[in-house]
Amino acid sequence: MYRALIIFQHLKRSGNRSIGRTSGMASQTIEFPRTNKGEFVRKESVFRNWITADGSSGFKAEQNRYHLYVSLACPWAHRTLVVHSLKGLQDVMDYTVVDWFLGAEGWKFNDQVPKCTKDTVNNCSFLSEVYKLADPEYSGRVTVPVLWDKQQKTIVNNESSEVIRMLNSEFNEFCTTDEQKKLDLYPESLRTQIDEVNGWIYPNINNGVYKSGFAGSQEAYDEAVTALFQHLDKVEELLSKSRYLVGGQITEADVRLFTTLVRFDSVYHELFKCNKKRIIDYPSIWPYLRDIYQTQNIGDTVDMEHIKNHYMVSLNSINPNRIVSIGPDLDFNEPHNRHNMK
Repeated sequence: MYRALIIFQHLKRSGNRSIGRTSGMASQTIEFPRTNKGEFVRKESVFRNWITADGSSGFKAEQNRYHLYVSLACPWAHRTLVVHSLKGLQDVMDYTVVDWFLGAEGWKFNDQVPKCTKDTVNNCSFLSEVYKLADPEYSGRVTVPVLWDKQQKTIVNNESSEVIRMLNSEFNEFCTTDEQKKLDLYPESLRTQIDEVNGWIYPNINNGVYKSGFAGSQEAYDEAVTALFQHLDKVEELLSKSRYLVGGQITEADVRLFTTLVRFDSVYHELFKCNKKRIIDYPSIWPYLRDIYQTQNIGDTVDMEHIKNHYMVSLNSINPNRIVSIGPDLDFNEPHNRHNMK
């Protein structure tokens, strides 16, 4: 009862006009871009500049110059928080967490929500206003993460796969410890293998859960969900022989997969109809997920309240009553026993 009241009050504060079917008010529904076949299509990110340690790109890596806008619910933004933590950049680059509720006006800054704050950098109410500051003519998708340059007052990059590479390599001068400075999630010797693994994990698993959940036809769903579990089986095979996806160390490939896996049983399995198997049903993937979760402070970047509330309340087109499920009970801190694997 208390949980339901909190969500109800939050939606009222957010200005949401539809709280379940009994409200008698018009529903605000998020629309998903699809092909004529009903396949979900993710659009490309727009801001694609690069920060470099030497400043040759026009954006020099400096302490306290850049700011991240993130959502704790979003797997793409979550990638940046994981790398930000692993590399010890807490005192180098701060970040603002948006409200977990994604309404018709987009991501909102709301200091009434736990772990969220107002926008203290640009004093905006919505993330869309930040995009407009960078480009007054911008009319595209407003997404997280956003890497903001406080000096030039513009968006450097909003593509998570590129932001994590910048955080990995360009701010080493400012890492908290020598160990974090030496940590390389995209080492030269493994790049070909990392790119190859990313090349099939992204379309079939990271984006595959969305293609399954947002499918507009049975045919599109069948194709997406079949490919999803075929490639989870491929991951299972890899992890039955190796502690990590590539080489004998954690890499960006693990980070990119982790943020999908950690949401899978709580959200994608149920809400997105990815219900052939759960992650806990995989004898290698489930211990691997716990292994990554327990690495340094990665577990601290996971907020299941934000995750579940976001998906189950915001996506009323696939969950019209906005009921947030109570489970599952998952213990990510259970021993994983993978320390001795290569």
